Amino acid sequence: MFEGIKTFWRALRAMFSTTDIKRIVGGDVALTEELVERIELWDAMLNGRAPWNNRAPSLGIESGICREFADIAINEMEAKVDNENLDKLFRKAIKDLNENLQEGIALGSMIIKPMMGGAVEYVSAKDFIPIKFDADRLVDCVLIERKKLEANKYFFRTERHTLTDQGLRIENKAYFSATAANLGTQTYLTDIPEWAGYPEDITYPGMDKMDFGFYKNPIKNRVDETDCGVSIYSGAAVDRIRKADIQAARYDWEYESGERAIHVDERALRREHNGRVYVDNLDRRLYRGLNIDAEKGDLFKEYSPEMRDEAFNRGLESYYRQIEFIVGLAYGDLSDTQNVDKTATEIRAAKQRKYNRVSAIQENLKNCLEGLVDAIAFYNGLYTTGYSFSCSFNDSILTDEEAERNQDRQEVSMGVMRLDEYRAKWYGEDRETALANLPEQSNPILDNIDMR
Repeated sequence: MFEGIKTFWRALRAMFSTTDIKRIVGGDVALTEELVERIELWDAMLNGRAPWNNRAPSLGIESGICREFADIAINEMEAKVDNENLDKLFRKAIKDLNENLQEGIALGSMIIKPMMGGAVEYVSAKDFIPIKFDADRLVDCVLIERKKLEANKYFFRTERHTLTDQGLRIENKAYFSATAANLGTQTYLTDIPEWAGYPEDITYPGMDKMDFGFYKNPIKNRVDETDCGVSIYSGAAVDRIRKADIQAARYDWEYESGERAIHVDERALRREHNGRVYVDNLDRRLYRGLNIDAEKGDLFKEYSPEMRDEAFNRGLESYYRQIEFIVGLAYGDLSDTQNVDKTATEIRAAKQRKYNRVSAIQENLKNCLEGLVDAIAFYNGLYTTGYSFSCSFNDSILTDEEAERNQDRQEVSMGVMRLDEYRAKWYGEDRETALANLPEQSNPILDNIDMR
């Protein structure tokens, strides 16, 4: 439904100066043009359309990162409203939460806005303009809807939500344009039948919260230093993902260019009636006709270069591990666990790092869902009283580690795992050091022998 932040933003910049824009919204706009460009890049990366993907296809690392964080955050969630009707509407609203949270994590933020009839609208960071924050809470923003009726006939609707001293104020405006790249001129909401029911300007006294849930990544915005959200793979991760995509392309090319071939002198090839040489279809990849030597020399020369795939794979795995570290994943989430040359202490630290990042995402998600429940209640005549919302998360990341350690202890007691192997894994020592640090084992047979 809502779309076109870049179109809207550029249209505003084309029509008005920065001073005029400030006058229109009544102050500074939190979203900057620099961040708009970054959001466009993060979105392109998520959909495999990064600038470098024309020569190095995307590995899908971006979607993998977002899916991993969203899966863990939501799979561990237990949320409910103690009001039966609100709880039913809430559960319906979060049915598609996972896939939309993935996009929110990718682009930095999202809005979950209740609609008529119990439906909700997930609005991604590319479809709304944050205007003002108060203590990290979004208190003023514009949502944008674009509708194309026919060629050269575009309508835009801006829906501004503002918390004021008098309550929640919602303003709707419509614009008509002959092009999608220009905002055009203001027109009537009634020009579009489905927009006719939107109030032009209304204030709800006593409503001291936004009528939607707002999620923002728990990451410092170093793009423009505003309170706007940034992607989970912002900053250095963008360059590492680019290098990983390129490295994977090199890896693929190593196999393609290294296919075995036999250079065949044209004297050994069959000829058609017109004198042209030809090779059977099944042999075209293996045999290549060359004029090796017109008079003498071997008729066949094998082309079988030494493969460098292991070196390319090591480079790719190195990029995977760097990305894991930057975004807060654990080792092995992207990289091959068999190739992770880390001590048990480092691996546990990586799991703790992931736990910390997931916990921060869950805390912000909880605030978002609490805002969503308040908004659902508001649109169902309860404003923000007469119900309570509870939301909790399990700690499976660290719990799984403790379960693994207990399993290893059982295997030691069964004689399946050696003590030095266990110590090396869980104490961060190499096998030689672990063996030397094992306590002396008593031998009941030798202990009963009188050595005098």
